[in-house]
This record gives sequence, C-alpha cells and structure tokens, in this order.
Amino acid sequence: MAYNEFDDIENLESNHVAFDFKGFLFKVINLWKFVLLCIGAALIIAYLLNVRKQNVYKLDSLISVENDQNPFFTANTSISFNWGGVSGKMGKTITTLQTRTHNEKVVDSLQFYMDYLVEGKYRKIDIYKQAPFFVALDLTKPQAHGRYIGVRFVSDTAFEIFTEFEGTSARGQRYDTKEFVSITTPSGSFTKQYAIGEPIALPFFSGTILLRKDRKVKPQTEFYILFKNFDAVVNSYKSRVGVGAFNKTNSPVLRLSLAGTNKAKIVDYLNTTAAILSRTELERKNLYATNTIKFIDSSLAEVDTSLKDFTKEMNAFRKKNRVFDVGAEMTDISSRLKGFESQKEVEQTKLNYLNRLETYLRTKTDYTNIAAPTSVGISEGNILSSVGKITNLAIERRSLEYTTREESEIFKNIDRQIDAEKNVLLETIKSTISTINTQLNTINRNIANMDAKLSGLPEDQQEYLKIQRKLDISQEAYDVYMNKRSEAAIVKAANISDITIVDEAKDIGGGKIGPNKSLNYMMGLMLGFFIPLFLIFIIFLLDNTIHGSDEVEQLSSIPILGLIGKYKYHNNLVVFEKPKSAVAESFRAIRSSLQFFYKNKLKDEKEGGKTIMVTSSVSGEGKTFCSINIATVYALSGKKTILLGLDLRKPKIFDDFNLTNEVGIVNYFIGDSTFDEVVNNTNIENLDVVTSGPIPPNPSELLMSDKMAPLIQELRKKYDMIVLDTPPLGLVTDALELVQYADASIFMVRLDYTKKGMLQLINAKYRAGEVKNISIVLNFYKHKTNHNYGYGYGYGYGYGYGVYGNAYHEDSNKSLFKKVKAFIKSI
Repeated sequence: MAYNEFDDIENLESNHVAFDFKGFLFKVINLWKFVLLCIGAALIIAYLLNVRKQNVYKLDSLISVENDQNPFFTANTSISFNWGGVSGKMGKTITTLQTRTHNEKVVDSLQFYMDYLVEGKYRKIDIYKQAPFFVALDLTKPQAHGRYIGVRFVSDTAFEIFTEFEGTSARGQRYDTKEFVSITTPSGSFTKQYAIGEPIALPFFSGTILLRKDRKVKPQTEFYILFKNFDAVVNSYKSRVGVGAFNKTNSPVLRLSLAGTNKAKIVDYLNTTAAILSRTELERKNLYATNTIKFIDSSLAEVDTSLKDFTKEMNAFRKKNRVFDVGAEMTDISSRLKGFESQKEVEQTKLNYLNRLETYLRTKTDYTNIAAPTSVGISEGNILSSVGKITNLAIERRSLEYTTREESEIFKNIDRQIDAEKNVLLETIKSTISTINTQLNTINRNIANMDAKLSGLPEDQQEYLKIQRKLDISQEAYDVYMNKRSEAAIVKAANISDITIVDEAKDIGGGKIGPNKSLNYMMGLMLGFFIPLFLIFIIFLLDNTIHGSDEVEQLSSIPILGLIGKYKYHNNLVVFEKPKSAVAESFRAIRSSLQFFYKNKLKDEKEGGKTIMVTSSVSGEGKTFCSINIATVYALSGKKTILLGLDLRKPKIFDDFNLTNEVGIVNYFIGDSTFDEVVNNTNIENLDVVTSGPIPPNPSELLMSDKMAPLIQELRKKYDMIVLDTPPLGLVTDALELVQYADASIFMVRLDYTKKGMLQLINAKYRAGEVKNISIVLNFYKHKTNHNYGYGYGYGYGYGYGVYGNAYHEDSNKSLFKKVKAFIKSI
C-alpha cells in the first residue's frame, strides 16, 4: 500500500473528533416522533398547571409621607415641640413597613393566622370573609397547628366540629403570647355538635362560632378552619409586601403592593398596614408631647399639694387670730416680696429640671422620655436645640432596632452623634445652672431685705403676710402649670400623623397577574422541544457506536466492499435457502466486488485457488454468517469452495450444516486425523466444510503450526475458493496469524453494534502492515441508518470459552419487553 494511504488514515483519525452536525440533525429528524411526544407531554403538563393553579392577584395602595404641622401650634404657643421633618422619613417609612414588628401588628389585628376554607375541585380554597360565620378565638388557649378542623352545619342553629388525628398529641400555639405548646388530641375521628354561639373548649380548638350579619347557612354545608404558625405567616407577608416610590421624582408618595390568591385579604392587609403605620407614626410624633404632659402632671401634683397645705394653714391662722388690716406701705412691701419669691420659685423650678435632666443624661441610655424644657419656662436656645436633636436621634435609633444589627455602623454613627450632642448639652446645663444660682442669690438677698422691712410688724401680722405670699405664689404656679398642660394637651390632641392614605386598596375587578397561561404554554412548547433535543445531543455525544456507512468513511479510508441488510431467518444459510432475498443479492454483489478485487490486486499472483479471510472486531458482528454465505454464493456459482472453521475458541459453523464438532481441523493439526477425514461434504453442491473440532488449550500455537502453510498450498490446488472463518481480530491475535494466508480480508462492521474505537484498531493494524488487502462489509445495514444515524443501544462482548454470542441467529420467540425495546429503537 502507498504511503499516502496511511496519511489519509492518520488524517481521518485526527479529524473524526469534530462535531458531526449533519449526523446530529439526521438523528433529530429520525426521532421526530420522540420530540413530538415530548412536546405533547409538556403541553399537557402546562394545561394541567393552568387549570389547577389558583389565580394570583396583585393590588396596591398609595400613602403620603409628609411633615404635617399642627394647626394649633403657632408662634404664640408657649410650649415648643420639635416634630421632626420630612427629611429621611421616606427611607424610615419603607424600613418600618418591612420590619417584623410592624407586620406582626397587622397579622395580629387581622387574625390572618386563621384561614376559612372550603373544599374545591383540586384543593381547599381560602374564602376569607365569604364564609357565613366567623370565629371569636379564645386567645388564652392553644389552637392546633396545621389541622383542618371541619365545621358542618346541621341546621340554622347548630353545627358539628369534625376532624381526624393520627396520634394523641399535636403542636399548638397560643396567639396571645405566641408561645408553642404540646396539646393532647383524641385519637382517630372526632365529631361533636354545638349550637351557634356556644363556647367551644376543646384541647385543639377553643373559641365561639358566630354567624356574620345578614348571612344564612345551608344545612350540610362544610367548611374548614386552619390555624397556621404565626411567625411563618408574618414572614410570608413581610417578604411579599412591596414598597416603592410612586414615581422617580421627589414625590413624598409611596406605593404599597401585595400579591395573593384572595383579593379581599390583599385589600384588608394593605389598608390595615397603612392604618397601623399612620397610628404608630402619630404615637412616635406625640412621644415628646406625652413626656412633657407627664412631667407637667408630676409638677402640678406637687404644686397642688403645696396649695392645699397653704390654704389649710391660712384657714387655721384666721380661726386662731382675728382678721386685721395691714398698712398700705407694708402691703406694698409684702407685694414686692411676693414677686421676689415668685421669681425664686420659677428659677428653682428651672434649676430642679436642669438637675434632673443632667442626672437623666448621665444615668440613662434611652433618651426618648425627655420632657420639653419650655414646660418649665426654659427658653435657652442651645438647650432647646440640643434636647430636640437628642430626642430625634433616640427615636430614630429605636425605630432601627427591629431591622438593624446592634453592631451595625448605623448604630455606631447615631450613638456618636448622640454622645456629641449630649456633651454639648451637659456643658450648656452646667453654665445655665451657674447663671440660675447667681440669679437665686440676688433674689434671696432681695427677699432678705424685704423680710427686714417687715420685721417691725407684730409677729401675727408677719405670719399672716408670709402665709398669704406662699398661698398666692402656689396659686400662680398652679395656674401657670394648668395653662401649660392645657396647651400641651390641645397641641397633642390636634396633632395629625405624617402618614396619610392617598388611595386605599380596593377590589374593582382585574388585578390578575397569574398564572400566565400563554406563557405556560409557550414554556411547555419550548421545554418540550429543547429538552428532548438536549437529551438527543447528550446521547449523540456519548454514543460511540457506528450507525452508518458515512461514519465508516469518515473514520477509515479502508474501502467498503458491500452492504448486508438485516434479515430475520432461523439459520445462517440465507443465500442457499432464500436465493431471491435481498440478503442473498447482497452477497452476490460482494462476490462480484471480490472478483474485481482479485483481477486488479492479484493479477501478478501465482495461479491456484483464492483465499478469503473473514474477521471482525468482537463477537456478534456477523463474521460466521458472512463466512458461510460467501462460501455458499461461490459454491452456487460453480466454484469449488471450502469453508475452514479456524475460530478454534468458539466454533459455530457446524450447526447450520447439521454436522457435529467432534472431529475437525484441530484433530488434523494435532495429528489425530488426516485432512480428508476432517473434510465434510454438505448438501450444497461444490461446498465442503471443515469444522473447528474440539476446543484446544492452545489455539494460537495450533494456527502457527508447520502444517498450516502446506495445508493452504494444497487447498489452493484443489479448490477455487478457500474461505477462512477466523476469530475476532479485536479480541485475540489468532486472526493476525492467518493474514499471511489470505489473498483478501473482510472486516465485518455491524451497524448499531460495532464501536468506533474498533475502526481505530483496524486502522492501526492496517497502517502497520499487519493486515493487507482488507475491505469492510457492513452488516445489519438499514437504508435510513446511513442518513440519520439511528439508535443502537447496548452491547456486550468478550472472548473466552462460552462468552461471545450467537452470530446472526435471531430469536423469533422474543419477550414482550424485547418487542417494546425493539419498537423504541425503531422510532
């Protein structure tokens, strides 16, 4: 063979790993039934999802976040409150709506941990307020989790509670404390009748069933109550509530949205969450005013006590002493003294407030309970500003505690701001206290001077004036505190929340967002098409079996001698017993190709019979079948032919000719018989057969014996065609020992069975010169296989005694499983 043929083989082996798109396309086309079946199955699944899945709706509402000024808070109001501003409120509001604490309040107020259900076509359906009754729960008792508690109305005034338990215990939850408890349940079925409005006290359910207003029940209608984990429900709504800006501008309007299967529940949740948010914001906004009112109330109580004491003292003095008049001059001095004492009272009140504030700042960490400094008449701008800033920062910190970790940088920043402002405030308090003490010293000196001027009066008159001054001062202080309290109460009562509902959630029809039936069908169509395509692609990549002649041409430059179609028959004598069959015609075509081969390749060879060696890579590829029928087709053409069974390890050719394998060529090699004694005449004219004989322990050595070459020489003289049935080339080396005696070699490739790697093996041997004049015959050829690489699942081969198969015999008595498998392969 020329060297360029070897180069062709090497190029083929190096290039065959490229992806064969054409082959993949033909395989997909061949499996169009499978693809169509997958598409149909996917569309059916999409249809079932569409009819079984509940409709999903999405509704929304709008709320406004603004700094609403109190209409009663004017420049003339003596008490000053820092209500905060709109700056940063949008972010805080969004954060609050997504906190667990806020959603717990909403779920708790709506009791969404309890579902009202009816039996639907595919599942139990949540009917919420459409149920003709509602349950007034006993929150102090546990309710069983995850159990469908049935309610069957037996009349207009009575109903049955029914359910079923597998064991004697279940998990329950108290919805007042939210704690979980283990409850004892009746085992098996449970049924008990109650009157409407009668309290129910069961281990797994406690409450009272009441009819909704203007609602009637039909006898024998059944409903179900389901209690769920409170924390799980809160987490569900917390993750599903959507909060975002209404538009991209600096609008103070937020959009709240929620999706679910029950529109009435969505409406109630959105409206309730907005209402609770507004109420919570108002409480936060009123916190400063509330603390101020508490402080005024405590101071007012002390003044009221003093006023009562001084009034009693004056009454007692008047009973004991006669009423007398005091001169105008002394009255004026007393009046001035009262003024100084009133100033002292005011300054002392301020001093007491500042001392308490200083102690509070140094000993407390929660600064949300500071009263307004203006409530005691402090108008120092630095103190008012610092107290307002500290209070706002403390409130902001408290609101973040539910959503932010304690070690967060946000908390550290707020704490730094509070500490800085607190240090400034403490210094301001220190200097203010010093100023007040100076004023008190001046006032005390003035009081001492006035007392000295009154010392000339009789003691009873001095006592009278002293009591009168105390009484007047207490009365004035009481009036001042009462006025301030009234102002604070009016401002608080008239205050409005910064959160207002712009557009309530409402079910006006529509809002459906799922299931998207068209999308489901489209997804089903795509998945039904691409999933089988992907599977086919994977199988195509992993499949290393030869399926068509074009694959052989791609993998090897060894010429294809002929094609043998798949034909079911009970033995291997197809050419002899079915001479008009397509398989018989295939072997005649192979005979013609061999004749052409002999004329061109062996024209310079010496005269005599021609030898043909038939081999394969592994067992089951049709080697023996091909040997028998090639020998037969030559014999029927008038050529004197002999078939030698040289597969000494797995002899098979004897059975088709109704011969025994007791004596064969092995006996000739070991000298037990002459060659004439091992030759068998057959019922096919011109065809003799030599079986293998008993299986020897050393088949390779026998084939390499000195008798082999003379035997072939002798047979060339006696026969026109010598067909050598050899062992598989890919498993043992026996066939290589016989190559030297072959004028032509046939390598059998069974489609959907032979592995691609075996062609690499024969290519390597061909390139190394170990085999010569070799051609390939394709067995089990199907016309469609050559173009679309149809399926060929499974293989099993080996070599040794009793290991490899039944040549070309077909089992006509196939099991049902094998028939189904064959049908799947056929599609």
